[in-house]
Parts: sequence; structure tokens; C-alpha cells
Amino acid sequence: MTALEFRNVSKVFAHGLTSKLLRTHIREWLGQLPKEAFHALRDISFTAEKGDGLGIIGSNGAGKSTLLGLATGICLPDKGEVIVNGRIAAVLELGSGFHPDLTGAENLRLNASLLGFSRRRTDELAGEIIEFTGLNDFIHEPVRTYSSGMTMRLAFSVALHMDPDILILDEVIAVGDQNFQQKCQEKLYSLRHAGKTIICVSHSPDTVQQLCNRALWLDRGRIMMQGEAKKVLDAYRASR
Repeated sequence: MTALEFRNVSKVFAHGLTSKLLRTHIREWLGQLPKEAFHALRDISFTAEKGDGLGIIGSNGAGKSTLLGLATGICLPDKGEVIVNGRIAAVLELGSGFHPDLTGAENLRLNASLLGFSRRRTDELAGEIIEFTGLNDFIHEPVRTYSSGMTMRLAFSVALHMDPDILILDEVIAVGDQNFQQKCQEKLYSLRHAGKTIICVSHSPDTVQQLCNRALWLDRGRIMMQGEAKKVLDAYRASR
């Protein structure tokens, strides 16, 4: 059964959305400046089945983060359709979804609430999540006092334990020490065996090969290749 599907999806962003001088606005109104656009994704089609590990690879600017933004509903496609079957949990960037002045424990509960979990279910999971993070001595400190690694460990642990149908990870696999990474990999394998779908963006082909059975290679907003992870990764390595 399909967990995530992109059907002929395109996404375009306009250049120059930052502050402009008055003369720039006047020249635009008079039609003296060309209207430029950045095509982040062009006619993207793929499916991720339940239980799949799908790795998204490509150089900077290839469209990987835009693809994840569309999958999670952060932004909408300009063309095409994104179909999601199930609940998504995502760890997209450092500190996303966390309030810096709340403690780790408070942010844990806030995230669980946003994902639709009851207070009772959150109470049942909280101890397990905190133990998994290894942040027991810091869990009641404000997140603004955390290092980047501590923040990502908390975000990663919360997402892993929220029983998502689709888990989306953006360059957050290598967080913490070797012991924590091993725990994360074992948890990800158990999620896949339970029929959950993992969507993973990484610049490391080795990481994708370890965690994913399929891969999608993006370049300048277009799909260069998709299919069995090893074949796609071999082609990607050969192109570099």
C-alpha cells in the first residue's frame, strides 16, 4: 500500500522576496526588471510504499528540502499532487518545533500534543523517550541551553517514539555518540519491520545504503534516477 506519492509535482519560488529599495519597486512596476523564478522541483513523480526506506540524495540546491517541505505540508505544490496516507512525524532542521524557553520535558509534551496524542498516552511515552535521549540530567533545563547535538537528539527521540506512519528525516542520522546512533538505527529498523515508511535525506550515500531499500537522486529539481538503493547510489557516486 502506498504511503506517499508525488504525481507530476512542480514547485517554483520567486527571486527577490527580501526587502527592496524604492527604486527597485519602481523599476518593477514600470516593467524594467525581468521577473525571475527559481524552479525548485520540476515534474517530480514517485511513490513510497508502506515499509519502504526511501533515501533522497543530491547535491546542495537539488530540491531535497523542498521535496520534504511538500511531503510534510509546509508548502504546497504549484503543479501536481502530493498524496499522504497516514500520520507524518518529521525532523527537518535544528530546533524546528521547539520553543527555546521551554524545557526539554515541556517541549516533548508540546510536540506530542501537536501530533494528536492524549495527555495519558504522552505520560506513558515520556519516560521511554527521555531515557532514549540520554538527556536525563538536562531534560528540565530550557532548550536554549542545549547544544545543537542535544537539541537534535531530543527532536529525533520524540519523532521516533510517536508511532508515525511516515517518518521524515533531514540530515539528522549522525547525531550523538556511537551508542546513540546505534540505538537510532535499531529503532528505525524496527519501525520499518512494523510497516512504517522512512524518508531520509542525507549527503552520505553510506547512510542511505544502510537504512534504505530504495533511493531517489535529484539534480536541479529533476529526478535523475530512482529505484533500488544500491544501483542509484552507485550511479550517483560515479557522477561525482
